[in-house]
Amino acid sequence: MSEIDARRNEGMEPPRPQSGMAHFLWQQLPYIVALVLAIAGVAYTNVSHQPLIGYWEFLALAIGVVCVVTKWPETAGKEAQLRLIWTQALHWVAVLVTMNVMLVSGVQQLLPTPATSLVLLTLLALGTFLAGVSLLSLQISFLGFAMGAAVPAISWLQQSVIFFLLGAVFLIGLGITFWLRQGRRPAATPADANSQVEV
Repeated sequence: MSEIDARRNEGMEPPRPQSGMAHFLWQQLPYIVALVLAIAGVAYTNVSHQPLIGYWEFLALAIGVVCVVTKWPETAGKEAQLRLIWTQALHWVAVLVTMNVMLVSGVQQLLPTPATSLVLLTLLALGTFLAGVSLLSLQISFLGFAMGAAVPAISWLQQSVIFFLLGAVFLIGLGITFWLRQGRRPAATPADANSQVEV
């Protein structure tokens, strides 16, 4: 019986463990996706000049689900699991209510559409960071920190795009000017060189 099992096992290779970096990236995938979706939402709002109200609410709920799912294996006991669910539910309902306060028409009149998306991203970042602190999760806290850091970066890029474009136009114009000057210079002929030697 053992010989038959040995023959069967000869053809089967043991599963190869994933490489360290691939396994790490697979574990961080939900956080990376959430960060990319948040930045994509701001970018789309800035291009289309229309607030994505449902998008931000969906993203807040999705991050809430990620918080529960990532902490679920570490939570032992039914009581602790129920506490995890209702504390996260209350936390994210508070974030959603705050987001909707910013979307009330009276508040909307004070803010342009791109600023509204940055405010909603800031609220989402704060909610994510605080959820990470309450869950003692470094990944969730870092996700909130990265979202918060994206807010000034995005606003700086919006203001700097004009300066970058003007700088690029200036450098291209300068390069074309030097290139045209090089093309207009007359080439020295052998007769010109002989006349300079004779003098």
